[in-house]
Amino acid sequence: MPITDWPTTERPRERLLALGPANLSDAELLAILLRTGVAGRSAVDLARDLLSHFGSISDLLNASRSNFSLARGLGDAKLFRLQAVLELARRHFAEELRVSPDIASPQAVFRFLQAEFDGETQEVLGALYLDNRHRVLAFARLFFGTFDQAAVNPREVVRAVMRHNAAAVILAQNHPSGVAEPSHTDRRIIERLAEALNLIDVRLLDHLVVGTCSSMAERGLM
Repeated sequence: MPITDWPTTERPRERLLALGPANLSDAELLAILLRTGVAGRSAVDLARDLLSHFGSISDLLNASRSNFSLARGLGDAKLFRLQAVLELARRHFAEELRVSPDIASPQAVFRFLQAEFDGETQEVLGALYLDNRHRVLAFARLFFGTFDQAAVNPREVVRAVMRHNAAAVILAQNHPSGVAEPSHTDRRIIERLAEALNLIDVRLLDHLVVGTCSSMAERGLM
């Protein structure tokens, strides 16, 4: 049965207007973006099928064009619509971050970092560069891959900080496994980077490990 034949109170768009987006299921929100279903399957049915096929919202939104098109009912128009929504979300969080009055708080940057690292299959170490009022100047990825102390060069971090004329830094690292616990190697690397930044009078405010989000500063590890 097409959604237009459903009772008004059960249609996703009407439910969003009445209850707000937070009260809709993943499938209902996705159905609004898909707009149409396929023969014999409503947009909500199609959304449920896609979430089951890809396993998660993140895997669906980050699917390659070839993998996306293999799923029944999907074409370029739906792919581009979902990719545009994902990029808008990233830009929204980046904009929110730049106007945050309390950038030193780990939760102020968490949503931005989640969106920024979403879909990454390898470890990435990045940095948020801040001015002396802790306003965001820029975010950049610094190192990629499995990290050890030899792979992360403090000189490169110092050069990047000076290039951005930053007064403070928040380092951020993803753990694609989803485990947010900083490893012993992570801690040693951060200690070296903090020492290097201290030599140029730049404060390392925190190191965030993005899995479920772990702040080394909040946990007293730095």
